[in-house]
Amino acid sequence: MAMKVLYASNPLERIFILIAALVLFGFQGTYSQRSNEKKEFYWAQLFADGVMHRSDSLIYYLRDKPKYEYDYAFLGSAIDKLGSIDKKYSAYMQAYIDYFISEDGKISGYKLTDYNIDRIRPGLNMLELYKRTGNEKYRIAIKTLVSQMKEHPRTHSNGYWHKKAYPWQMWLDGLYMASPFLVTYANLFNQPEWFDEAAFQLEEVYKHTRDSKTGLVYHAWDESRQQRWCNPETGQSRHFWSRGTGWYMMALVDVLGVLPSDHSKRNQLIGILNDLSLSLLKVRDIKTGLWYQVMDQGNRDGNYLEASGSAMIIYAFARGAKAGYLPHKYLKLAGESFEGLIKNLTETGDDGFPVLKNTCGACGLGGEPYREGDYNYYISEKKVDNDQKGVAPVILAAIELKK
Repeated sequence: MAMKVLYASNPLERIFILIAALVLFGFQGTYSQRSNEKKEFYWAQLFADGVMHRSDSLIYYLRDKPKYEYDYAFLGSAIDKLGSIDKKYSAYMQAYIDYFISEDGKISGYKLTDYNIDRIRPGLNMLELYKRTGNEKYRIAIKTLVSQMKEHPRTHSNGYWHKKAYPWQMWLDGLYMASPFLVTYANLFNQPEWFDEAAFQLEEVYKHTRDSKTGLVYHAWDESRQQRWCNPETGQSRHFWSRGTGWYMMALVDVLGVLPSDHSKRNQLIGILNDLSLSLLKVRDIKTGLWYQVMDQGNRDGNYLEASGSAMIIYAFARGAKAGYLPHKYLKLAGESFEGLIKNLTETGDDGFPVLKNTCGACGLGGEPYREGDYNYYISEKKVDNDQKGVAPVILAAIELKK
């Protein structure tokens, strides 16, 4: 659009006309920009930019002291997937990982003999960085994590313990922490036995946590039946936790994304994904398309629509449908649920970036002080705005849905 030049003899009038023209074109530029803003990956970038605006470094996002941790690596991975749009996103993730890995490949803040499966998740970031750079320090660090998994304690039926501090227990969370790493490692380093291991673990936890009545999966299983939080007959915990289920759903679709097409367990994992997805539709909130913190308790007093678990399920639905693991209808459902999440669980912060509400900060079982895993426990854990465990799957879901 060409600017029409207006003449005015009065200098003040000329200044006024110039200012008016600049304001007009400024508004037109803003409108044009905003009308195009909601292109592909609008929400993905907006959430990622919000994280980076609020913290120059992922190391200090929502915390004062650096810590080698699964959820920060998870958020870094999500942001990194936008690296093809702008390299700043990949640099943000890499800076976090590089803070903890020395040039000789040692991992600061990591202790192998803790046998904590959560500590494996940053390995996915390391694998990506090794593919990208070929830097030997990443390979050495990756091998350290693989060494842990070779020695990691197991149940009598060979399921990985969640960590040494929680003996004989499998938690749904742990399947996402290790299985995608193992299949990605197997693929990159030509170690096919790890395909088998990852697939076995996904089947094993499903077998022990699935509820025959609802088809949902309990948060955890204690093989020893010694924990107060478990059913003394089945070893299963008491409730279906949204994020626990979300971790497991993401593990399924991410493993299937790497598992060879002719792998003997592929069809079984696709079957599990379909069965669990169908069960999740039965407890999906009709009005919002989201899922409750305690999944089968609906609007019972204290229960709430939880952001992280909902976003993880949305991501799994979208990726699963696009890849052909799930019927195509799940892609439409994922889109509707994503819109429900934006409408009901986000607001705009003072900085202009979205604030993600209703993310459960943490939920565990046993430990000190002891967590009983009853209904009141799950609904009472602190909710954290913009928690990394919520923002990360929102970004991933937005990328899958091109939103």
